[in-house]
Amino acid sequence: MSDDSFIREVNEEIRSERAKALWDRFGPILIGAAVLIVLGTAAFVGYRYWDSSRANRSGDAFSQALTLANDGKQDEALTALSTLEKDGYGAYPLLARMRAATVKADKGDFAGAVKDFDDVAADGSIPASIRDIARLRAGLLLVDHGSFADVSSRVEALTADTSPLRHTARETLGLSAWKEGKSKDALKLFEQIAADEGAPGNARQRASMMADLIRGSGNAS
Repeated sequence: MSDDSFIREVNEEIRSERAKALWDRFGPILIGAAVLIVLGTAAFVGYRYWDSSRANRSGDAFSQALTLANDGKQDEALTALSTLEKDGYGAYPLLARMRAATVKADKGDFAGAVKDFDDVAADGSIPASIRDIARLRAGLLLVDHGSFADVSSRVEALTADTSPLRHTARETLGLSAWKEGKSKDALKLFEQIAADEGAPGNARQRASMMADLIRGSGNAS
């Protein structure tokens, strides 16, 4: 045997022993890591399926409740929405609360609808944007079923220049003021809408018409 052959055999033996030593030391760790990866992946896929299934069931239940409401079966719709509010998943319980208030208003239960919207607006666990929408919805109902003070207490804060709901809030408050004989206050609000280039075109048009009506009545001084 040549010296080169002997040296190669020795090197191979050393590498083999080192590889065995490394496997003895780190092999169980590598196997454990692989098992954890497989289990983690399986758990993630399982959770996604479970999450999707729950969301789909709640979505179907919400759709069925909407169908009942649209078909005029309001009591049945309220029962379905109440169940969804308690047992629904994701955003559907909140959607059920909001929709139930609307169904109550459609039934003529305006006090109940306003209370439901007020409850949503007062719930600190709900995103601020949704709470503001609930305040606005209550205010809209109170234009015809409450006083200017009732409407103002809910929507006045939403009329600020920085509020994304300012156009509708100003229109709501303006209508309530006009209905209660506060023509000067109403005119100011409608003029704000008409002059706001960020307001939707139809809102500006309605505001201009209302402003002209108030000026023509001679009660804006």
